[in-house]
Amino acid sequence: MDEHEWSEDLSIGVEQIDNQHRELFQRIGSLRWAIRNGQGRGALLETLAFLEEYVDAHFTAEEALMQQHDYPGILEQKKEHEGFLKELLSFKEKLIDMEIEGEFTAFLEIEIERKLSGWLAEHIGTIDRKLGTFLTEKM
Repeated sequence: MDEHEWSEDLSIGVEQIDNQHRELFQRIGSLRWAIRNGQGRGALLETLAFLEEYVDAHFTAEEALMQQHDYPGILEQKKEHEGFLKELLSFKEKLIDMEIEGEFTAFLEIEIERKLSGWLAEHIGTIDRKLGTFLTEKM
């Protein structure tokens, strides 16, 4: 197993959220496979486009659960979510600029994949785990 892939250790105990987290890791795992097999450039653009749409929906669903159950850490969560979306858009802009300038490299593919999977693993393992514990007790 790679360092940053889904495992049950990342489960927060809320099925809806866990299923969405699995999907995120599955997409990043597909990106990792594509990079290792020389197909990273197209897969990276596709993955970033998917993530841009999917994480927005995922974050909206998480935040709705937080509001519904008066989660005290909602502001911290929203700040984390906004930071990730900004970083995602930054990756996309950097990728497009490098494509235009002909400077795209495999190192960029690997850097973006590692940052994405690392952020998700860290966020889920810490911030979302607190949310999961809270929601499990409330529900």
